[in-house]
Amino acid sequence: MPLTIDENVRIEELVEALPVAVRILAEKGIVCIRCGEPYWGTLKELAAEKGITDLGPILEALREAAGER
Repeated sequence: MPLTIDENVRIEELVEALPVAVRILAEKGIVCIRCGEPYWGTLKELAAEKGITDLGPILEALREAAGER
């Protein structure tokens, strides 16, 4: 089953399915790898920890990288 890229996507699943997500998230100010392991939780939770509430641009970049339109 293909991964659904939305605010509730689990970081570990996103990084496994789309490794370039690590770079995309870092460029947006979200570090998603800790001690060599992906963050456990959702994109929304991790973004909230960083004070990011507008996930639109991040989701757009991730979907574009995944080939979704």
